[in-house]
Amino acid sequence: MNEVKKKFIPVMITPFLENGEVDYDGLTAITELYIKSGAAGLFANCLSSEMFELSDSERLDIVAHVVKIANSSIPVMATGTFNGTLQEQAEFVKRIYDQGIQAVIVNSNMLAAETESDMVFTERMYELLNLTENIPLGFYECPVEYKRLIPPHQLKEFVGTGRVIYHKDTCCNIGDVREKLKQTACINPQFGFYVAYQGHAINSLRAGSSGLSCIQGNFWPELIVWLCKNYNNSGLLAEVDKVQQFLNRNMDIVHYVYPVIAKYYLQKRGIKITTVTRQKLSLYTTKVKQNIDNLFNECQLLQQELQIPSTM
Repeated sequence: MNEVKKKFIPVMITPFLENGEVDYDGLTAITELYIKSGAAGLFANCLSSEMFELSDSERLDIVAHVVKIANSSIPVMATGTFNGTLQEQAEFVKRIYDQGIQAVIVNSNMLAAETESDMVFTERMYELLNLTENIPLGFYECPVEYKRLIPPHQLKEFVGTGRVIYHKDTCCNIGDVREKLKQTACINPQFGFYVAYQGHAINSLRAGSSGLSCIQGNFWPELIVWLCKNYNNSGLLAEVDKVQQFLNRNMDIVHYVYPVIAKYYLQKRGIKITTVTRQKLSLYTTKVKQNIDNLFNECQLLQQELQIPSTM
């Protein structure tokens, strides 16, 4: 697993016009940026996409648009389970899969309530598998409305079905990541294990993860691609460590008033979008904006030092 090329799969931003409607021209530009930066896949209709603030028709249209722009150059996946009965969730899984994506992602917190056991989750997941025919699925340990982490033995069981080919991990614990990787190793060559938490980005890559799928890719995708390529390069150990320190140092900044700040950062990169969001967030103050300006400059200097060209 460590010998396999590591991949970056961005969690996609949804841009909106000033009137709150989806900005499809902006979505085209963002999609093209991800691809040109070296992304190996696209995760559309996720939390970064403001999926809970979108209507079903918008979710479908956004995914269809991303698939069209990607034009088979890289695979696209998208979330397909939201509030509703299992039958209703299964029907939407089918509808979103029909947009041309590689796999439909299951929000792990949508199949069982926070107070319900792992056994209940397992029973409902098998029911969802039965209701969705042979559609490839994946897991996303989405932190909203609550975070349901999938234990290593449970992940192993579902990967073993051959139907689960993707997992986006948000446990933020490198020990748990290592155990999940150990439990799922060599079961299905199509299965990809991607890590969201960048506090252990390098350690997770070295532990055998398939790559990174993180919000930081909406700021500096080239840097994440570089890290996936060079994380184990013996000639660049100091540089790799510097990138990890950069990620650690700016962890809080990139999460505050997100995704507004990501949209502002993309503006600074030359993407013509607004910072409009449908979420109710903390105030987007002058201080917050200044932090992003400083972060942009710091990242530019780091990329220049590492000789990583910016896509735009």
